[in-house]
Amino acid sequence: MQEYKDIKYQTHSQVYVPAEDTYLLACSIEVNRLCDVLEIGTGTGIIAIIAAKKANKVTATDINPHAIDCAVKNLITNKTYNVELRKGDLFEPVEGGKFDLILFNTPYLPSNEEEQIDDELDAAWNGGLNGRDVIDRFIDDVKDYLKPDGKVQLVQSSLSDNERTLTKLQELGFEASVTARKKVFFEEIVVITAILSK
Repeated sequence: MQEYKDIKYQTHSQVYVPAEDTYLLACSIEVNRLCDVLEIGTGTGIIAIIAAKKANKVTATDINPHAIDCAVKNLITNKTYNVELRKGDLFEPVEGGKFDLILFNTPYLPSNEEEQIDDELDAAWNGGLNGRDVIDRFIDDVKDYLKPDGKVQLVQSSLSDNERTLTKLQELGFEASVTARKKVFFEEIVVITAILSK
């Protein structure tokens, strides 16, 4: 059992272990009591648990079945009852849903075929050749799942072209900016916050 602030959590060998990017998002979540939140790629469920403490309801999804199992255990351990878990890819499990806040610690690492591991953990970090495969798919669809004045907070890295994400969001009618940064090794991890303009 591990601990982050007042949250106790288990990990799994096939589930992304919370790291600097997780904690950067954890400290940046902009949520209130009225918010219906969607977290994509919940992993161990830590972000969902943190958001749930302040939100009305959290729906958390993951493509990895081990992550769903791991998150269930961590929700129970932390007595978090306003989170619903759903398995699937990106927005697939919440078709037709609308949310006030969407959170996503994206798979942002550039990787070629030789670097890919053929297991469930691959989906947590593998962003394709330029690190943007999943980020671009997410941005293309995110607007359809937001309520008016909805907000998106996503984590990515300087390795996957932060400026391109900001530009794409702005072109879709968001006010977007980098709201948190952390330098780690050979990259800078950022949280990009985007609010849907009227």
